[in-house]
Amino acid sequence: MNKNISLTRRFSKKITMIKNINYDRKKVYEFIVNFLIYFLLIDFAFVFIFPFIYIFTNALKSPYDLADISTKWIVRSPVLNNFREAIARLDYWNCLKNTVIVTILSALGQVLSCSFIAYGLARYKLKLNSVVFGIIIMSIIVPPELLVIPLYIQYAKMRWLDTFLPIIVPCFFGMGLKGGLFIFIFRQFFKGLPRELDEAARVDGYNGFSIFFRIILPLSKPSILVTTILSIVWHWNDVFEPSVFLSTPEKSLLAMTLTNIMQNRAYLYITPGGEVISPLAMAGSLLIILPLLLIYFIVQKQFMAGIERTGLAN
Repeated sequence: MNKNISLTRRFSKKITMIKNINYDRKKVYEFIVNFLIYFLLIDFAFVFIFPFIYIFTNALKSPYDLADISTKWIVRSPVLNNFREAIARLDYWNCLKNTVIVTILSALGQVLSCSFIAYGLARYKLKLNSVVFGIIIMSIIVPPELLVIPLYIQYAKMRWLDTFLPIIVPCFFGMGLKGGLFIFIFRQFFKGLPRELDEAARVDGYNGFSIFFRIILPLSKPSILVTTILSIVWHWNDVFEPSVFLSTPEKSLLAMTLTNIMQNRAYLYITPGGEVISPLAMAGSLLIILPLLLIYFIVQKQFMAGIERTGLAN
């Protein structure tokens, strides 16, 4: 009897040891997997954060730091004069006002027009729907540089040059920057909405316009948010169209004036290591992207949720 008890105890001890070994192996495996995941996430995060660190560091450098070959990332004598001069050289407050007007009106126009066009493509079965949608998708591929000459001639005849109209008005007709992409976003979202909503509304006496503005559009908050943010970002950073259609300094946008500073050799410094740096341009870049960063941090969660619901994350 004692022998059986001792054998049972030895057997249970061996089983316990095997379980502990398997548990330790599992913990080691989980640790390695988590370490690799976090390592990759930190690497990817650094790829996106690095430009901001580079811009911020060089924006604080004085001529003394630029001439010192040992000064790379840690600024010994940071200065804020670059930001003051950037505000003056950019004509920051006037250009900021112009940029806000253009971006807000353009985003509003694209939300209204692109959602309305997408509603017609998603809800009404017409013979040319596939052809029209194919043309819209093709417009995403065509670069705006190919269309600028006929558009410039057209707007010159309409006497729209040196005004904000060539940038804003097309957005209210489903055009503008990436208009085809926004139509695609809304169409994909509308196709996911049940058609019973339209049928129930028609039973209650609603027509197509009433259904769109009273039922469909209020349900499209994720698509509206994604389209609004993307439109604001692209119009805010656009240099090509404003440079073509605007000529007077009083109507310049922030991205235009920053480009002029970056191309001015008087603001460039060549470090002892042979690197060409413009602290003034770096400070101006921070001032320009700061409003966009504030908007993103405020609506970050809603923006990511909108990306998932509109199907862009698939």
